[in-house]
Amino acid sequence: MFSPSNFSHDDIWNEFPRLTNLGASSLGEDADMCGDTLDEAIQDGPRGRNIEFKQQTIQELHKLLSFTDEEIDRITQTWVLLSIDPTADVEEPPNWGRYPTYRAFWEAVLRAFENDPEVQEHRSA
Repeated sequence: MFSPSNFSHDDIWNEFPRLTNLGASSLGEDADMCGDTLDEAIQDGPRGRNIEFKQQTIQELHKLLSFTDEEIDRITQTWVLLSIDPTADVEEPPNWGRYPTYRAFWEAVLRAFENDPEVQEHRSA
């Protein structure tokens, strides 16, 4: 069982495979290819993904967000899930945006997935 106090990079990959996948695509090094701002890159995350991926991502995000802020910071700062720092002030691209905490960033990713039209449609069905 995954323990946020004692984990390896492999543990993170195994526990959060969908988030790791996002970190290699819309929230990865080329995130600016998915939008002009960090918020646009986040909104791009659900696009082109099947409903199963979206639902599993939501589950992983709920699990991650159940941890303390310190645990979320430690997990995120391993750079296994992301190859960008959503809390950093970056110069390029201009007006990219940033989040004050990793928790705030992951909450925004969760909202993007939960508000995806296909996810909404499956919830009301």
